[in-house]
Amino acid sequence: MALSNMRCIARQAASFGTFVRIDMEDSPTVDRALHIYRALREEGFTNIGLVIQSYLYRSREDTAKLVAEGTRLRLVKGAYKELADVAYPRKADVDRCLDDLARMAIDAALDHGAEPATSDGRVPPLTAIGSHDEKRIAYARKYAQMVGLPKSALEFQMLYGIRPDLQRRLAEEGYPVRVYVPFGTEWYPYTVRRLAERPANVWFFLSNLFRR
Repeated sequence: MALSNMRCIARQAASFGTFVRIDMEDSPTVDRALHIYRALREEGFTNIGLVIQSYLYRSREDTAKLVAEGTRLRLVKGAYKELADVAYPRKADVDRCLDDLARMAIDAALDHGAEPATSDGRVPPLTAIGSHDEKRIAYARKYAQMVGLPKSALEFQMLYGIRPDLQRRLAEEGYPVRVYVPFGTEWYPYTVRRLAERPANVWFFLSNLFRR
């Protein structure tokens, strides 16, 4: 059912020249999300991408395979509470893994011609970093500059209302910046659920909400 629904979404989006990102949920869903993505790619859909979460042990291997396939990736830390046998329990390890994934994705973007985001914003570049962590953003920027990836080929993605000051600064520096907005009648339950999935999310949200 999920594959059928995603096929309909991808087909409709393609008719408008729009890109669709298949999001990633908790660890039991990863293989199914990868299957849906690859099944649609085999059917000829090129307007779809994926999310990889750095808190999972498996993400380095998954990323290596996906960047070799030319996948448009959004790299995030991950927001779910997971068992220690599948995910890093320490924040420092999650951060280190995100930096590793960023290097892999930036190198792959260079290998694929440093394709920029489209001018209308409908299609992102190959590599996107979804984070409000200034240290992770700074690391990705520094590495991209070191290897010669143009700013137009590295997108930063954040949530609406969180660190708008940082969003504006990155955009003014020439980076594509995409702001995510929960949309639809269930936006409030969705937002509350995401905060409840991991207690640390609540403090992060509150501590960053009023930073302008």
